[in-house]
Amino acid sequence: MMSRERKKAAALQEKLQLLRSLTHSHALSNTSIIMDASKYIKELKQKVVMLNQEIACAQQDSRSRQSSYPTVKVETLAGGGGGGGGGHGGSFVVSVFSDKSCPGLLVSILQALDELGLSVLEATATCADNFRLEAIGGENLVEKVDEQVIKQAVLRAIRTARSPHSGGTTEHDDDDDDQM
Repeated sequence: MMSRERKKAAALQEKLQLLRSLTHSHALSNTSIIMDASKYIKELKQKVVMLNQEIACAQQDSRSRQSSYPTVKVETLAGGGGGGGGGHGGSFVVSVFSDKSCPGLLVSILQALDELGLSVLEATATCADNFRLEAIGGENLVEKVDEQVIKQAVLRAIRTARSPHSGGTTEHDDDDDDQM
């Protein structure tokens, strides 16, 4: 029986020393080692809580940054006519998505397309909580405009519409200040 008790005591001492080294404790008594380990565990729990808060903040910042940047995609469609030089210079599809909508955004985008000499043949838009637009159109015969020019014009129109003190020409500029 004595050897069994000694083995248990030796195993306990070994585990306490392992605990002492893992927790960087300088305590000598068993009780102090356990108290230091308990304090160490509390510190680790606090670190976990702080790291989880930092992660949540970083994810929230990332989402808000993503939501503040709208996605604009412009595609040129292959000409549907039977070859030759007549008709449209090319058809296009503009897709816009933003987590935030604001008054005058749709009008601003359509004006930008018009200023480029592009005619919108069909458009679908939702402007409730978020903003989504899909517009299909064709170029006027004035001059050919590429996808990048269209995209930049749409992004400028979005920035102008979102700006609380935009110098835009819409009638709703005063309303924008009240609602943003």
